[in-house]
Amino acid sequence: MHNAMKVAKWEIKRNLKNKSFLIGLFLTPILFFGFMLIGSLFGDDSGESAVTTHVYVHDELGVYEAIEATARQHEFDWKIQATDIAEKDIQKELIESENTAYLYFDDRAYSEGVIPVYASEEMSPFFMNQVQVLEAPVKALQMKKLGLSDEQLAAVTTGIVFDETIATTETDGNGETAESGSLGEDPLEQFVPGLFAGIILLSIVFAGMYIFQSASQEKKDKIAEIILSSVTPGELMQGKIIGYFVLGIVQAVVFLGFALPFAIIKLEIPVFEYLFVPETLLLVSIAVLGYLLFSSIFVGIGATMADMSSAGQFQGFVMMLPFLPFVFIGPVLSDPSGIVAQVGTYIPFTAPGVLLLRLTVLDVWPWMQIGISLVILLVSIWIFMKLAGKIFKVGILMYGKNASPKEMLKWLRA
Repeated sequence: MHNAMKVAKWEIKRNLKNKSFLIGLFLTPILFFGFMLIGSLFGDDSGESAVTTHVYVHDELGVYEAIEATARQHEFDWKIQATDIAEKDIQKELIESENTAYLYFDDRAYSEGVIPVYASEEMSPFFMNQVQVLEAPVKALQMKKLGLSDEQLAAVTTGIVFDETIATTETDGNGETAESGSLGEDPLEQFVPGLFAGIILLSIVFAGMYIFQSASQEKKDKIAEIILSSVTPGELMQGKIIGYFVLGIVQAVVFLGFALPFAIIKLEIPVFEYLFVPETLLLVSIAVLGYLLFSSIFVGIGATMADMSSAGQFQGFVMMLPFLPFVFIGPVLSDPSGIVAQVGTYIPFTAPGVLLLRLTVLDVWPWMQIGISLVILLVSIWIFMKLAGKIFKVGILMYGKNASPKEMLKWLRA
C-alpha cells in the first residue's frame, strides 16, 4: 500500500501541474455558471417585472395580519388577499388561474398539525419553501390561546406541515376534474443531497476516465517497464485508482465552490441545511462505490490499449458504461418504485446512478432494495478488481496493438 500511495501522489502531482487539466478544472464551472448568469441578466433587462404570486388566505384562526407581516418581513413577492371560497371549489378556481395559491388556516392546524395549501400547476417549486416561514405565527397563536396542560403542550410542540395539492387538468371517468395527490414533504430536502452526490459521482467517474489515457500514454512512451521495476502491477493499478479518485474529488470541490454560492445567493436555497443530514453520507457512499466499480474496469481495459487514437469498439463501449443509467431516467422518474427502476438498481453498471436518482425522488426509501443493491455493488467491485488486476498485469507491458476481448479472456484464465 505504501508504494500504491506513492503512485497516487505521482499521478496527482503530474495532473495538477498539467496546464490542460488545470484549465479544464476551472474553465468548465466558469463557463457553466457564467452562461447561467448571463442568461439571468438578459432576463432582468427584458423589462418584465418579477412574477407576483397571488396568495389567498382562508383564515379561521385570526392570523391574517401576522401572515401579511411575515411575508413583508421576508420580502416575498406575494399579493395576499382574504378569501371565503370553500375547499371543494378550489380546483376550478386554480385551473383558471396562474401563480396562485390558497392557504386554509383552520382547526386542522391544532388537531392534525396540517395547513392545506392548494397551488396552481405552474407554481414555482420554491414557493413551498417560502410558505414554511408561516409556521411561526401559527405557533405563536397556539401558545397564546392554549393552556399548558399535557395535551395542549403536545399540540404546541407538534410541527406544522403545509400539505400542498397541485392543480391538474386530469379528469376522471365521468369527465369530472380529478384532484391531484398531496405533497407533504419539501422536495429540496431530498433533491439537494441527491444532486450533491450526483456531482461527486460524475466528477470522480470523469476523472477515472483519465486512467485510460494514463495507462495508454505510459505504454506509448515505453516507461511502464521503468515504473514496474519499482512497484508491482497491483500497486501501480491501486495507485492509479486512488490518485484519480483524489483528482475527481478536487474537480467536485471546484465545481461545488461555484455551485454553492450560486444556489445560496441567486436561488436563495439553504443548501447547508439540506446537506448536513445522515442521508447525504449514504448517497455519497453510493457515488464512491460507483467510482470504484468503473475505475477498476477503466484501469484494466486502459492497460490493453496501444494508444487512445486506435482504441477499438470494445474499449469505446467500456467508456460508455457510466452513462447507462441515463437509459433509466424516464422510467425511474415516472415510477421510481416500478419494475424497471428496481431492475436498474440491481445491475452493477447502472446501480449507482439509478439508486441516486430513486433516492432523490422517493419519499420512503426501500431499505431492503438499497441493502441488496449495495451488496451487489461491493461483490461486483471485488470481482472486477480481481479481473482488472490480471488484465492489467499482462496488458500494461503489451505493445504495438490493442488487445482483443478473446486475448483478455485468455489472460483471465491464466
